[in-house]
Amino acid sequence: QVQLVESGGGLVQPGGSLRLSCAASGFSLDYYAIGWFRQAPGKEREGVSYISSSDGGTYYTDSVKGRFTISRDNAKNTLYLQMNSLRPEDTAIYYCAARTRLYGDSTWKVTRSYNYWGQGTQVTVSS
Repeated sequence: QVQLVESGGGLVQPGGSLRLSCAASGFSLDYYAIGWFRQAPGKEREGVSYISSSDGGTYYTDSVKGRFTISRDNAKNTLYLQMNSLRPEDTAIYYCAARTRLYGDSTWKVTRSYNYWGQGTQVTVSS
């Protein structure tokens, strides 16, 4: 059974840090491009960060560059998102997603290109 399970969300004060994890089962992340998305109330789901399956290159949406770091541990079949200097506008449900190598990396923000999604983990940044 193919599954992605996120964890690590929670309530944090502005300026704080969280590390999200996404554990994959039923398939190997080695052969998939993987990314993090988020959805705030009343807003569309947006791409946050992504790791290419072809060359391991990393991509970030402008608002998180310099604050968030995406990484993967193939041995553990797990994806991570280290989030530092968190801001109230980072508040959202965070999802991990995986897709095949069919698509080019330039399309990483296209949600419908992803084959598998996790259930999401809530991140709330508030004082």
